[in-house]
Amino acid sequence: MKKCCTCENSFECSGDSSCWCSDLPNILELEKAGDCQCPDCLKKNVSNAIDDFVTKFKAGAVENLAPAYNTSPPSFVEGIDYYLQNGAWVFREWAHLKRGFCCGNGCRHCPYPK
Repeated sequence: MKKCCTCENSFECSGDSSCWCSDLPNILELEKAGDCQCPDCLKKNVSNAIDDFVTKFKAGAVENLAPAYNTSPPSFVEGIDYYLQNGAWVFREWAHLKRGFCCGNGCRHCPYPK
């Protein structure tokens, strides 16, 4: 068992690449090696970091580095890459950025310039 460095709740962590946290994009820089966050805190902090990145990308302040987080086959995390609406997946900006280009279908959350 580990303790979350943010909320101090206890949680399970294998400490290797098979850990649940390896499903999330590794975009956070931890101040100290070994800092771990529980699933809820880590997902929230990763989502906030992605939102900040998307805002900067849309403003033209950063290049799209998200394709580096694309996997083969593609993997998607609910709440990070998509959300469910009436049983359908709605892709968020991060999923579109991971693809690396606009598909031209007028997607609801397309982050690319029109």
